[in-house]
Amino acid sequence: MSIIVFGSINIDLVATAHRLPIAGETLLGHDFFQAPGGKGANQAVALTKLGISTEIVGRVGTHFRKELIDYLQTAGVKNNVFLDETVSSGVAIITVDDAGENQIVVIPGANGRVGQEDVERLSQLLPRKQALLLQLEIPIPAVVAAALAAQKAGVKVILDPAPAQALPEELYPLVDILTPNEVEAAQLVGFAVNSEDSAKKAAEVLLHKGVKCAIVKLGAKGVYCATPTESFFTPAFSVKTVDTTAAGDAFNGGLAAALTEGLSLRQAVTWGAAAGALAATKSGAQPSLPDRDTFDKFLQERVGES
Repeated sequence: MSIIVFGSINIDLVATAHRLPIAGETLLGHDFFQAPGGKGANQAVALTKLGISTEIVGRVGTHFRKELIDYLQTAGVKNNVFLDETVSSGVAIITVDDAGENQIVVIPGANGRVGQEDVERLSQLLPRKQALLLQLEIPIPAVVAAALAAQKAGVKVILDPAPAQALPEELYPLVDILTPNEVEAAQLVGFAVNSEDSAKKAAEVLLHKGVKCAIVKLGAKGVYCATPTESFFTPAFSVKTVDTTAAGDAFNGGLAAALTEGLSLRQAVTWGAAAGALAATKSGAQPSLPDRDTFDKFLQERVGES
């Protein structure tokens, strides 16, 4: 069995500084580097690094296209990527401070052109896939159409509702697992989500909207997970944070990898938390994603399982 990802493919342009700038301020930074990113590509690479056969459907444009395709291939991701010659590839401009916190501006580029033609390519690949991973760096109508196609094909839908935005009500019942962080959860439910109690309330709202499983990521505070039949809280792994970029993508990769290997939902959430923690210890998006040996060693040391 394998997993398919439908989503964004970006180039990340990253600047580091002592702190994040305020409006109208110019700061002198430490460093600059370029790395492949995009939430769709990040999640696909996260899965392949954990040993899961993964394919991605998406678009790149005229700029950075060779680098982006080469990196996916080097990482072992099977790709069904369309070259859109009318627009640039997606670009993320990222500033990271000394505490590892970030500010990100995403220019969609080719990702913003993802539509029905791409959904049709995806639909042909869905049979025999165990799960479809979705995010929100492509147009919402394409996300809804992809989720509907997966439901018709009997494929589990895992949606990372990032970047934060409202979702159409018809999307919720198509989602098997929804994985918002604090900001995204607050956007979806209309109240602040910053504790285990508020995460529980948010999960209840999301289940009522129709999702089958709500996983609310609270960063260093941990993860709250709820389904109609069970709920639990998983503490975060304590690590020295360098850069939180792609930590959420690593979480979804770890979660989906565990489920693909037949582990329980509780184990899958632990895998997600471990992968996210490891990603936060390194700079960059895809370069920070852990390989399977590193991941297994971390789990063995922290929780005694692999």
